[in-house]
Amino acid sequence: MNAPIGIFDSGYGGLTIFQKIRESLPAYDFLYLGDNARAPYGTRSFEVVYEFTKTAVFSLFARGCPLVILACNTASAKALRTLQQEDLPKSDDPTRRVLGVIRPTVEAADSLSRTKHIGVLGTEGTVASRSYELELAKLFPQIRVVSEACPMWVPLVENRETGTPAAEFFVKRHLNALFSRDEKIDTLILGCTHYPILLPQIRKFLPPGVNAFPQGECVARSLKNYLSRHPEMEGRISRGGNANFLTTESAERFSLAAKTFLGEHEAIFAEHIELK
Repeated sequence: MNAPIGIFDSGYGGLTIFQKIRESLPAYDFLYLGDNARAPYGTRSFEVVYEFTKTAVFSLFARGCPLVILACNTASAKALRTLQQEDLPKSDDPTRRVLGVIRPTVEAADSLSRTKHIGVLGTEGTVASRSYELELAKLFPQIRVVSEACPMWVPLVENRETGTPAAEFFVKRHLNALFSRDEKIDTLILGCTHYPILLPQIRKFLPPGVNAFPQGECVARSLKNYLSRHPEMEGRISRGGNANFLTTESAERFSLAAKTFLGEHEAIFAEHIELK
């Protein structure tokens, strides 16, 4: 029986990825799971993020999803490889797949950069993992990478403070810190799915000629390409253009907060679940 594509995030930010994937693949069905009760993941240890992510992924598998996208940089950084290399091969259905957001973003950043000096903005967990540096070094060893952790940016987005002086203060502060370490940066990876909501403020303080790009479009493009190359997976996904939402927190709160990421016109009805 065919089933939806699963999309997992620690909270709301993955909705920016989901939105672009849905625009790219409008005929497909999706099941989004936000672990809002245990968010944020950015400051948690590798072990905790891995266990939380594994539980969520296998919960989506249990609901039939043959393919799960980790629409979370921290989960992609701290859990994806172990899930792919150890957990899936030993599972009851090793043909299921889990994909992340880091590799598609890295590939897009290389194609955009002229100077081959790239900046990464992310949560403390993503930056500490060095996942972007390692992936860029593996694929494009000529690139120089500088990263900056921005711990206040997610709370600003989730509390709808993006248009305030506080948001401008913290955006300017971290951008200044990043560019003070490498003035040749011409491409900026927004290594957290919340950060596209701050793009107007980010672009306000960018040096001329620097390109800051959200991850959603490159992840959606990569997924579309993946499905075209893997018809055996593409054939397992249900079609109908439906999207359903699960949250480990209040369903009512999720439905309201989701409008920050998807737009006020979106009517989101979430279902509360427990992850164990």
